[in-house]
Amino acid sequence: MAEAQTTNGPRKLQKSPDAFRTISEVSTALEVPQHVLRFWETKFKIVKPLKRGGGRRYYRPSDVDLIRGIRDLLYKHGFTIKGAQKLLKDQGSKAINVDAMVMAARTDSNPALAHAAENGVSGGLPEDARQQISSVLIELQAIKKMLV
Repeated sequence: MAEAQTTNGPRKLQKSPDAFRTISEVSTALEVPQHVLRFWETKFKIVKPLKRGGGRRYYRPSDVDLIRGIRDLLYKHGFTIKGAQKLLKDQGSKAINVDAMVMAARTDSNPALAHAAENGVSGGLPEDARQQISSVLIELQAIKKMLV
């Protein structure tokens, strides 16, 4: 990165939002190790950074957004690599709004979530189902106390 001299010493210039990013910059920005980014390139064929001489990778802003989406699917939403691959294939490779993609996928494949979405229930489960789960949890905790 270029540096500009100021009265307080050198400072780094900000790149344009449209500028390509190196693997180091993407790794730092997304808090994902470089080797993981390279691994994801092998598992997610839609991640295709531009490669220059010597194998240097340059990520487009769209690549960075896509990798951010993959990171969120794997780390935030708990998807497996195969699950994330399937979701990206089913929903399209534009992982701009991952939270919406995940909710849509879960609603489509889960009748309870679909019912909750139709009725505006934010928790995802009807109240009677929550009560049943709560009572089972209380029973399990009582059994655990007996065993300990």
